[in-house]
Amino acid sequence: MEYAYRTDIGRRRPNNEDYVGVFANQQAVTLAIVADGMGGHLGGDVASEMAVSHIGYAFEKTGDTDIETIVRWLVFELQQENSLILEKAQKYTDLSGMGTTLVAVIISGSRFVVANIGDSRGYLYRHNHLVQITEDHSLVNELVKNGELTEEEALRFPQRNVITRSLGVSDDVDADVTIYDMEYDDYLLLCSDGLTNQVPDADLAKILAQSVPLGVKAQMMIDQANAAGGPDNITALIIHQDWRKAQ
Repeated sequence: MEYAYRTDIGRRRPNNEDYVGVFANQQAVTLAIVADGMGGHLGGDVASEMAVSHIGYAFEKTGDTDIETIVRWLVFELQQENSLILEKAQKYTDLSGMGTTLVAVIISGSRFVVANIGDSRGYLYRHNHLVQITEDHSLVNELVKNGELTEEEALRFPQRNVITRSLGVSDDVDADVTIYDMEYDDYLLLCSDGLTNQVPDADLAKILAQSVPLGVKAQMMIDQANAAGGPDNITALIIHQDWRKAQ
């Protein structure tokens, strides 16, 4: 398995509130996380870094390989981290209101689990097709699902950045968690909305199809988002499952 990621401040933000990390537990099971922070003077930076680093370091201490056990662990850790972010936001006034979206993948053998809360996305690229495997927890997505906006109207909706779920906003964590089978030559893409709001899925698929290193693909995504205006922080993390290289 190979991976690469790039994160960029974009062209209009004063600082990068995205945070990204890849970790391995004691049985070489892989965890990848992308978080997009929000709120407070410095709160977004703090919340996203807390979520990635705390969950990542806790994962490194585990030795589980069973995917169902891993799911239970992840759900527990998300709740724990939610409480920690809430506690810190209440303790420091300049962090009041901070929170973060999160999308995470844990790969164990030929199966993987994806968890998300907010509008950071996970994609699966398989057999030359790109499929979004997470659902955006956002106001604009709810309006589209309810038939109140078309897909085209959603692209111009002025409140498209309003999210309906995140870590650190309420006492309860309502993350979507799903288990998938992994196939040879699968690609997984985890990214913040700074990428997906600027680069169409069709263009992401074209980049993933190219015969260049993963780091180059991730940078191409960043560059295209910036070329489209780069109004937000941008993060792209790509994982490629190539079992031939593991043999």
